[in-house]
Amino acid sequence: MSRSVSPGGRVAYVDGRYLPHANASVHIEDRGLQFADSIYEVCAVIGGRMLDEEGHLDRLERSLKSLSM
Repeated sequence: MSRSVSPGGRVAYVDGRYLPHANASVHIEDRGLQFADSIYEVCAVIGGRMLDEEGHLDRLERSLKSLSM
């Protein structure tokens, strides 16, 4: 979820939609909420170019598959 500096107040991005912050929610049976499923992948960008792009994308794909994402 993110904050917005727009005149309309705070905005959240949930399931592909922007919503007023007060209307944002996560279903109680959401697997990420229940089990904290997540993937953390970092890549370096120098001069506007990603270093080791292929390696980064391979690691990301393996991680996503391991969690059936």
